[in-house]
Amino acid sequence: MTDASRYRDLEIETKEQVATIRIFSPMKAIRAGRPPDLHWELGSALSELRGDNSVRVIVLTGAEDGEFLAPPTTEAYSSDRGRNTRTDPGWLWKTFTGILRTHQTMAEIEKPIVARVNGDAIGFGQSLMFASDIIVAREDARVADMHMGMAEVEPFGPPYGIVPGDGGAALVPLYMTPAKAKEYLMLAKPYTAGELARLGIINYAVPVAELDALIEDIIGRLLKRSAYALAWTKRVANRRLAHHLNLTLDAGAAYEMVNFLQIERLRGNDKTLG
Repeated sequence: MTDASRYRDLEIETKEQVATIRIFSPMKAIRAGRPPDLHWELGSALSELRGDNSVRVIVLTGAEDGEFLAPPTTEAYSSDRGRNTRTDPGWLWKTFTGILRTHQTMAEIEKPIVARVNGDAIGFGQSLMFASDIIVAREDARVADMHMGMAEVEPFGPPYGIVPGDGGAALVPLYMTPAKAKEYLMLAKPYTAGELARLGIINYAVPVAELDALIEDIIGRLLKRSAYALAWTKRVANRRLAHHLNLTLDAGAAYEMVNFLQIERLRGNDKTLG
């Protein structure tokens, strides 16, 4: 059985073969005076659930309605605490290793992952959404990769541009045409979930009042299928995804780490270098 008690930035509930992971905003940790452990914890939790034979389906959702997962606020990025954290080798290693473990496990885990996007999915949140197997969102949720947003995706993200190293640059080109993907990533163009559903990029976007009924219907239908057949079907369908992550994910994480160090070194000089 999965030990849910050891996680601070996640809440895990297992019921009737379904594990629900509720993700807390990183601002909760920041307000408590500690760096967020979300990236590391999520990789660890998914690895545990992969080996938990009592679980057949995983649901990812935000702990608070209105936010699936959004990054720290622009103010938090600009604070001295935030700047010191991003130059700490221990924090950088744990965070980016957690990102790699999370995406690799999501691609390889034999159990379907349903994204219940109950609010804004920005930055790592939209990366987790795109890494899920079935995406169901409230239609008014904002979806954006804020890394290159220059604080335009209010109130989230840094006031400078950095490489989308948490999986967005690796996953988005699989969902959009090259031109659309580069506009989305380079200009941090936001979409609503409703727009993404109409473009055929996510599975469903519905009014918030209809979200849970649709999720329950999908889970029920998944549980009627053979666990073995589902596992192998996901594995076969994800071979291209896993290969693409192997080609791109490490590079994106490395470039973002380099960006953080460049920005703190060059802060106050040529802002185009940030």
